[in-house]
Amino acid sequence: MSRSQICLFMSRGETLPVFHFTQVLSKPVNLPGIYQFTAMGLLDGRQINYYNSKTQRMISKQQWMNKKMDQDYWEIGTQLSKSKEQWFNVNIDILMELMRHSESDLHVLQMITGCEVEMEGDKLIFSQGIRQYGYDGKDFLYFDIKASQWIALVNAAVPTKRKWNDMPNINRNITANLIRVCVALVIILRKYANEELRNASPPDVYVFANMYISDKTKLKLTCMATGFYSKDVIMTIRKNRTPVPEDEIDSTQIRPNEDGTFQQMKSVEINKDDEVDCFVSHRNSKEPIIIKWDGKCQNCPPEVVAVLFGSVIGGVLFVVILYLVVSILKKKKSTVDCPTHTSTVQMDEIPTEQDTAGGSDVNSTDYWDDVNQEYEDSRHRLAAVSTEALIQEDDL
Repeated sequence: MSRSQICLFMSRGETLPVFHFTQVLSKPVNLPGIYQFTAMGLLDGRQINYYNSKTQRMISKQQWMNKKMDQDYWEIGTQLSKSKEQWFNVNIDILMELMRHSESDLHVLQMITGCEVEMEGDKLIFSQGIRQYGYDGKDFLYFDIKASQWIALVNAAVPTKRKWNDMPNINRNITANLIRVCVALVIILRKYANEELRNASPPDVYVFANMYISDKTKLKLTCMATGFYSKDVIMTIRKNRTPVPEDEIDSTQIRPNEDGTFQQMKSVEINKDDEVDCFVSHRNSKEPIIIKWDGKCQNCPPEVVAVLFGSVIGGVLFVVILYLVVSILKKKKSTVDCPTHTSTVQMDEIPTEQDTAGGSDVNSTDYWDDVNQEYEDSRHRLAAVSTEALIQEDDL
């Protein structure tokens, strides 16, 4: 495995995160899609695995995960998720008693863990790691990776902080796991994802205009790019061949689609006589995509269109155009992913000074031997894409 393979779709300064979320409710709720226990993994904002207390199976959320990971991988991931589910069920009861909360009320215990790596020249630099617990939507305990110590974020967490800080071996393993093993997993999983990206299609780009409800003499032009991965996209709206300043543009920022790709929309006020186009640049497109506005308004009544454009859009044509736009938006509708976790790698030693300070030289044979060995060991023995490892704190 070479540096060029790993960094194929990774530019300088870009961060690559892998995070795992876990959530348990104190009791079941009668709502669709909400389970007493859920766990989920995200790589660079894309959901890659999922587990809940109803199905009790860890499943893949990406095609390339199905292709690259054998059945044992998912079986082990399922068993570890079941073990984690038991731990969370026990500890939310402990926490409710600690907080003197009633069993009749609904409470939630959450945990996030993971890391980010960054390209800096020819080196992969550990950017940051996180391991944090929350209770009822508020921060509860946070792991300080530099000090390998737990920090209580509320008074009720102080007893647990003291208890866990008296277990230095587990804390050392958590630190090593977040710094070294997590980075190795990000590298390998990103490589697998990149193989899929080589055949990825460029973003789909749409340009359309709507009449402002508050001022029917003005138009709002929207540029939408969707279906792209990874999420580094450059989008510019140009009026009369001149880029519109960003402070004059409304942007949704980059948001996830249901299929793991991303979308972004930008809007600007225009006049009827403006020549407007949308300029989009993305790594999966050989050259920039430029889509010109066709001068039509999607929601203007026929009489308004006649004033603005000198022609009347027929009712049937208007309905067809509106239907197409709504269909496109529904098809690429973004979703918000839920919390979770899973587990995977046991470390027997904390990272070296090079791991924690200056990053790892990806040209080093020894480095890649270590990465490959750590990954192979974890892949065949442990759960799917977890940065948590077989490391679990004691009860709260």
